[in-house]
Formats: sequence, structure tokens, C-alpha cells
Amino acid sequence: MSNPEHHRPWRGILVATALPLRADLSVDHDRYAEHCAWLVANGCDGVVPNGSLGEYQVLTPEERARVVETAVAAIGGERVMPGVAAYGSAEARRWAERAAEAGCASVMLLPPNAYRADERSVLAHYAEVAKAGLPVVAYNNPIDTKVDLVPELLARLHGEGLVHAVKEFSGDVRRAYRIAELAPELDLLIGADDVLLELAVAGAKGWVAGYPNALPRASAELYRAALAGDLTTALPLYRQLHPLLRWDSKTEFVQAIKLSMDVVGRYGGPVRPPRVPLLPEQEAAVRAATEKAVAAGLA
Repeated sequence: MSNPEHHRPWRGILVATALPLRADLSVDHDRYAEHCAWLVANGCDGVVPNGSLGEYQVLTPEERARVVETAVAAIGGERVMPGVAAYGSAEARRWAERAAEAGCASVMLLPPNAYRADERSVLAHYAEVAKAGLPVVAYNNPIDTKVDLVPELLARLHGEGLVHAVKEFSGDVRRAYRIAELAPELDLLIGADDVLLELAVAGAKGWVAGYPNALPRASAELYRAALAGDLTTALPLYRQLHPLLRWDSKTEFVQAIKLSMDVVGRYGGPVRPPRVPLLPEQEAAVRAATEKAVAAGLA
């Protein structure tokens, strides 16, 4: 089955995949391949390996490269949009070139995030990575990076041909309308699970998603209903899922999503340091919300 969005492969539900680690914290590539295939079989359009949910910052370069190759082998490069963030522009460009060599169709790139970059360095960073030749999706995460890709800056990046879409994680849903005014051809992608409905209604063209790692079918149903403007279906489902979806925007999102995966009978498993396990009360809250979703038939 080919992705109907092949000319704009960043559209649809692209799951920022959690990375299965064994008890000794080594990467389980076989399990990861199976997870990618399972997500596509359950209504998702593709995957984003080496996003923040994939713990890319704590992978060796060898591990990081193999994760991308594993995803491509499992579901085809058209469906794989790796994160290529790095502290140096040259390094990020090399990751984009590796993605092209692996057969990927697009990449996702944070702005410079080792320091509070100014507009000139943001533009130079995206220009450098665009030289790799793959379409670049910007990732705006001012909460974690201290660099805010405001609508005016996104419009400039898009106008110069450097980015084709943006994963919007600011949580500020007003920006959807400003981005659409300033850069109507720039695709808005939902970047935080807990503003999914608001951004879908505002015209988003895709979702770089966290919680579908645990609940792909219900998440896909919610997304497609929201995109179609079918609020009769979407709103009750969104209310049901929101106690889980909001964990995607918390500091402990990786641990929470992996725990939810464990609860629904997938393999979530441990995280690598410096992340630490959830506190008992956090674990209890995630577990209870996940079990409630399972009891409601959403798993």
C-alpha cells in the first residue's frame, strides 16, 4: 500500500517512535522494526525515528544511524522522516545526507539548540541542512530549546525554500492562523498530542505523534475525525484520551508513553540516563489513565 501523501510524505500521522531498549539498555532493533510495522498496520502513515521521544540524544552515532535503517527496512523510506537535530549544522547536514542514502523522503530539524540562536543563525542552519537535498520539516519546540520559530520566522524559512512544513509544539494554537496567513503553502503539523483537536480544526495537515505508540487505532480514529470536522466523533474521543495525551507535553513524556505501551501489552521498557523512572505517583497516574482507556475499548 503506497502512502497517498507520497509527494508530501510528512502529511498524515507520523509517529515519533519510542525506542525499545533491553534491560541492559542496549537497542532492540528487531523489536523496533516490529513496532514500526505494527504502527503502520494499525492506521498510522509513518514514523519519525530519532525524535526526542526516540532518545536520540543518548544514542551513539552507530545506534542512531541503524535506527533509521531499521525503520526503512521495516516500512519503506517513503514513510520514514528521521530527526536530524544536532548541535552543529555540519553534523545535522550529515544526518540528513545519511537519511537520503537510507532512502528516506524527508527529515525533521530543530533550530540550533546549543544556545539561544538569533534569526541569522537559524536561517543559516536550515540553509546548510537543506543542501542535503531532502525536504526539511522544521520542529518548533521553544519549551525545550530556547529558540522560538515564530510565524514570521517560519514564513521567511519557507519563503527561502528551506522548510516545507513545521511540527508546532509551542502549544499556542493561535499561531496556526497566523502561519496560514503568512505562509499559506507551509504545512502545519500537530506537534503536541494535547492540542490535536484544536490544530486539526485550524487546518493542520499532519500529526507528529506520541501517544499512538501505545494507542494507534484510537489515535488514528481521533485524528481522522478531527481533520474531517466530525466533532461528534472527535470530541468525546478527545476528552477520553486527553488525560493521556497531555503527558506528551510533560518533561516525563518518554517514560509515560513507554509505560502506557507496557500497560496495553506492547513493549515500552526502560529509558536511558539521564532520564530516570517515573515517581510512584506519576506512574500511578499514567497507569490509571491508560487502564481507563483500555477498559473503554480504546487499545
